Amino acid sequence: MNLGFAIFLVLAFVAGVLLLEGVYLLWNEQRGPEAKRLEERLRNLSAGGSSDEAARLLKSGRGNLSPLDRFILSLPRFGGLDRFVEQSGIGISLSMFVAVSLGVALFALMGLKVGTPVPLWFAMAIAAFAGVVPYLYLASKRNKRLDTIERDLPEAIDLISRGMQAGHGFSSALQMVGEELTGPVAQEFKILSEELNFGVPAEAAFMNLANRAPSDDVRFFVIAVLLQRETGGNLVEVLKNISRLVRDRLALYGKVRVLSAEGKMSAYILTALPICTGLMMNVVNPKFTSILFSDPKGLNLVYTCAIMMILGIYWMFRIVKIRV
Repeated sequence: MNLGFAIFLVLAFVAGVLLLEGVYLLWNEQRGPEAKRLEERLRNLSAGGSSDEAARLLKSGRGNLSPLDRFILSLPRFGGLDRFVEQSGIGISLSMFVAVSLGVALFALMGLKVGTPVPLWFAMAIAAFAGVVPYLYLASKRNKRLDTIERDLPEAIDLISRGMQAGHGFSSALQMVGEELTGPVAQEFKILSEELNFGVPAEAAFMNLANRAPSDDVRFFVIAVLLQRETGGNLVEVLKNISRLVRDRLALYGKVRVLSAEGKMSAYILTALPICTGLMMNVVNPKFTSILFSDPKGLNLVYTCAIMMILGIYWMFRIVKIRV
């Protein structure tokens, strides 16, 4: 083996090692653990809503956002949707949510136009409703997460007051909530504690908490803490009063749910009754109901009934929804 060939092999080996190292560093910068932590922190700040610097960082492309995320966030009114996605706690990006919604709508539109001879406007209406289904699922997850935060908030406030009575500082008591408790309330207080430790002003950090968890009980806690910081007083006593207020409010809400259970059950039955009756009639005697789908007048009746049923369902559930 001559000297030139040996030098070539050594240089080729070094080049391969450097290439692999470069690929690894590029991946680690874009998708590594630190990059994911930075992206999650920026999204939490963006979900807080009161940090203009976080919004500028997100829109400028820093924080390892994809080009599609940057484009969507640059559109007006999509910052609120990004906050809505973060509040659901399902851990997906805004671009993925938009892509899933559009995919479901297009799949429903293609299925209706290929499989059934329905008018284009009806197919587009059903496709639009199908595109809203991911948003409804997201709203359901968000409501469940907020309900969990409201249910666990009194325990978190009691832990803060007990920690302060034991001699811990307020910031240390907030950190204890993030470490000792579990679930969404622990995540939110952990983010709050980290923001305070990283130098975010207390008012901005607590307002971020109120924006990330838009609950009346959380707002009571935030307003009480901020007022106490401005006027002074016994914070432990204030926290105990807030905890008692939240518990009493949850008890009242439980009573209201029991009293409205009959109305909700009636709404469920009235919603399912015409659908189940129509399906059963179609199974028992298909010729009897086939005229609805073969005659143009029957199709018009079906479309009219579907629209009226949707309006009726919406109206019934708005009636039985009581705010406390």
